Amino acid sequence: MEKFSNLTSFLNDNIYTYILIPLLLVVGIIYTLKLKGGQFTHLKHVCKLLAEPAKEQADGEKGISPFKAFTISAASHIGTGNIVGVAAAIAAGGPGAVFWMWIIALIGGASSFVENTLGQVFKEKNDDGTFRGGPAYYMTKALGLPTLGIIFSIVISVVYGFMFNSIQANTIATALTNSFNLSPSIAGIILMVVVGLVIFGGVRRIADVTSLLVPVMALAYMGLSIFIILKNITLVPAMFGLIFKSAFGIRAVAGGTLGAAILNGVRRGLFSNEAGMGAVPNASATADVSHPAKQGLIQALGVYMDTILVCSATAFIIILAGEGIYSDPSIQGLTITQNALAHEVGPWANTFLTFCVFMFAFSSVIGNYYYGENNIAYLGWGKPALNIYRVLVLVMVYVGCVADFSLIWNTGDIFMGLMAMINLVVLLKLGKISVEIYYDYFSQVDAGKDPEFKVSNIKTLKGLEDKIDCWEK
Repeated sequence: MEKFSNLTSFLNDNIYTYILIPLLLVVGIIYTLKLKGGQFTHLKHVCKLLAEPAKEQADGEKGISPFKAFTISAASHIGTGNIVGVAAAIAAGGPGAVFWMWIIALIGGASSFVENTLGQVFKEKNDDGTFRGGPAYYMTKALGLPTLGIIFSIVISVVYGFMFNSIQANTIATALTNSFNLSPSIAGIILMVVVGLVIFGGVRRIADVTSLLVPVMALAYMGLSIFIILKNITLVPAMFGLIFKSAFGIRAVAGGTLGAAILNGVRRGLFSNEAGMGAVPNASATADVSHPAKQGLIQALGVYMDTILVCSATAFIIILAGEGIYSDPSIQGLTITQNALAHEVGPWANTFLTFCVFMFAFSSVIGNYYYGENNIAYLGWGKPALNIYRVLVLVMVYVGCVADFSLIWNTGDIFMGLMAMINLVVLLKLGKISVEIYYDYFSQVDAGKDPEFKVSNIKTLKGLEDKIDCWEK
């Protein structure tokens, strides 16, 4: 087991350092320039889009609204990465890791827009009137590479349904053990039952649950974070100074921590906001919107909400609590955040954080599961295969509760890196479609219209008309 752990750690570091980080930066910068920073200059407009209602369909049922589709993806990426991952990044890379999280989020918004817009364009309609889509669909339809789509579908189903759900479950079990002395095995059984009640209900139940949980958990956690920041307001300027100095200052270079700050900031930032990984388009494709760019912009906003707001909140709590909290090698992950909160507001914070962790991680398990369900549908394996997948997801939730922390994180990081590399290379090839759709959308907005999408208006879709099922030709 020790040899396997060392191997995963070695692969993890090399994949991120030499392949994924450069690829993330290249794709993010290219599309930030092509969109002229539009992923973060239209935030006011995007907030209005979130309020658009779901369309009523022919059978009288309402489709999945932009907000509900947004919460499915938010449920997945607002999770343990925001609490445990941020703590791990600061412990390994220092406060400077936070700065690199911000950078990867700002440029990652462009990658997010591109992949989610593609997911909308090439989505398909389900028998119940809802939609499904994602990278496997645009790899098959736009690139004509069904084998790559199959590979991606299998990888994402394993990564999210099994690996990432084990990570989320591990964090829940740790929180319950630390706060209530509940054994991991009991926590695993409870979690299996509750998750099973949701995932066997299909996409509509998943959307209903996440649209309730995501706003509640985010507001509760952000409320406590703002209180702690205000309580330590005189220390805030020094905190920002420490973040920037540690990010790329002379002291960081001389101390050899610059590389660690970049590596851990980018790695945990990617794990948290998922920009460019190819995961979120599986959720955003469910939205019933009048123009693909609408959901692309909404999902870019999700990157900023995740990293700039929630991840930063955790980082500020930890840094304000003092270096002794995050530099102690005897503690890791969730315990760092728990100790920081207890230092700031007292022991009751452990119970509060346990509640937040349960909400964050539980919603992530649901969102992660849906990514797998969506790709099982793409593979066409039918209802029996889907039910087997659901059972295996529940088994992995239990395994995650009782497994080793570092081994789960390292293995999850490797699979995430491989998945992201596949999708990022595809985005370099297909991103021009999303860029043209972006300018088509805002040309209609500037003309005072509620934009409507028509395939024939997009030159880069010429020859692909027969591959697009859900939009006016």
